[in-house]
Amino acid sequence: MPYKSLIRTIPNYPRKGVMFRDITTLLRDPFGFRKAVDELIQPYAGDRIDVVAGIEARGFVLGGAVAYQLSVGFVPVRKKGKLPWETIGEDYELEYGTDRVEIHRDAIEPSSHVLLVDDLIATGGTAEAAIKLLRQVGAEVVGCSFVIDLPDLGGRKRVEDMGLEVLALCEFEGE
Repeated sequence: MPYKSLIRTIPNYPRKGVMFRDITTLLRDPFGFRKAVDELIQPYAGDRIDVVAGIEARGFVLGGAVAYQLSVGFVPVRKKGKLPWETIGEDYELEYGTDRVEIHRDAIEPSSHVLLVDDLIATGGTAEAAIKLLRQVGAEVVGCSFVIDLPDLGGRKRVEDMGLEVLALCEFEGE
């Protein structure tokens, strides 16, 4: 599937020098969206997955569809202050400071097998924080599925160094 042809590139967004990879064009394509969901879960066919965790915000759309396809639950990994119940969180570094991702304290049962889903992996900071958070509650992260990898930014290696497989449906060089 030529995913790159279904993904819009927006130069200089959100800041000068960044090439933003916009998957909304993929999501609006019924065949492309369906194929992406199927391919995000294909390597895990037959594996035990109890829940899908999706990283805010596009990971919610993809993760929800993946969870539906697998007939399992979905847990949102949200930015700080967005969840209404008791939360636990994990901080991570940004180039201009720190941020935090959170889940509800009771979102995932210990020993649950979790597939982490997001639209894109760049530096891997958010994915790493989400993995640490899931492990903090006793979950076993079985893998990480992304539509896009930006290999020049090193996120895949960062997650693989945590002992996890990374699936990406396509790659874009540069930022």
